[in-house]
Amino acid sequence: MAKPVELGKQLMTRTPQVAGGMLRSIVDFAIYGNDQLPGAKTAAARTLQSRGDREAAIDSLIGQHVGLAGAQGFLTSIGGWITVPVGLPTNIAGLAVLSVRMTAAIAHLRGYDVEDPRVRSAVTLTILGEDLVRKLVAAGKMPASPLGVATAPTFDADLERQISERVMGSLTGRMSSKHLAVVVMRGIPLVGGGVGAVVDGWLTYGLGGYVKREFVARQQLTR
Repeated sequence: MAKPVELGKQLMTRTPQVAGGMLRSIVDFAIYGNDQLPGAKTAAARTLQSRGDREAAIDSLIGQHVGLAGAQGFLTSIGGWITVPVGLPTNIAGLAVLSVRMTAAIAHLRGYDVEDPRVRSAVTLTILGEDLVRKLVAAGKMPASPLGVATAPTFDADLERQISERVMGSLTGRMSSKHLAVVVMRGIPLVGGGVGAVVDGWLTYGLGGYVKREFVARQQLTR
């Protein structure tokens, strides 16, 4: 999955100007994919075809992404001291891609147009996680939950910028936290990879549950 490596390099040289462009790259790659990793809409369609039911397909997608997140968490955390400067940013970028891909696939199955800029902003916002989003909304620092952003009457470019800044700060914060954890665990062979796999898989599982609750079926909103 070459794209997260490129995004990881951008993460190491982040500037405010790069933040918006990097997140757009993450969302674009997650939605459209490439030959190695088909995009969210393709993944949703294939899973729906194999499972035959939308809710079963959503549960299957979450399981798939938990597995992918755990695998990339292991591979990017096992290389030792030499690979830390590249491995950790690549891990964070890769987890962001998988998070957006899973979220967009679920939103697509629930009837949302993932190419709509409002929905794209909402999908990006979910990366912050349920607890942080709730705190930001309660404090008046974010106007609405992802569902509210996705169903807003019009697209708000300023809000997209705010979301980008928040998410970018969260991603770099996670990188710093993971760097400390890897430093602590690095002296024990294979433990860093195991920790990366468990943490990334668990984060993805929790995010999947949040997305299921947040992006209710679009038809329910018109009743």
